[in-house]
Amino acid sequence: MAVLPVLRMGDPALLLRCNQITEFDTAELHQLIEDMLDTMAAEKGAGLAAPQIGHKLRLVVFGFEDNPRYPDADAVPKTILINPVITPLDETMEDGWEGCLSVPGLRGLVPRYCNIEYTGFDPSGNPIKLRASGFHARVVQHECDHLDGILYPQRMADLAHFGYIDELQQSGQLIGPPRDD
Repeated sequence: MAVLPVLRMGDPALLLRCNQITEFDTAELHQLIEDMLDTMAAEKGAGLAAPQIGHKLRLVVFGFEDNPRYPDADAVPKTILINPVITPLDETMEDGWEGCLSVPGLRGLVPRYCNIEYTGFDPSGNPIKLRASGFHARVVQHECDHLDGILYPQRMADLAHFGYIDELQQSGQLIGPPRDD
């Protein structure tokens, strides 16, 4: 088990566009995936992108059966997604509170597409093509943004809805337990 440190907002590595993965089913790729899953589990995250642990590769992991940070969210299937492409299925968007393991202690109200299709590859190079909606779609979009050097505050429409978890809860804007992505 290797739990790696998660880079935080301000680290320039989080602002870079990541490289495509061209070799599948290698020992190095499998080790990186295992480390990402271990780190995501240790941090109780819903997902993790390779650049968050210092790897400039187009690789994300996400999913949980149930998570104390997301008590109201439906389960998201455990997924390892390489070289993802997201396609909105319609123009419907919804605002939702997001956090990030790279932006600890803060939350922001972020607009995201409600219904998406995502494609990519599994660790063996087999194609993946799935549709997602709701929280599942939000997690996929959030994690894939990391691959283009985008952190969720850059997606926010109004920074008046960005702040520390405890302050947002005290003011009544954020209801429920803290949620980190």
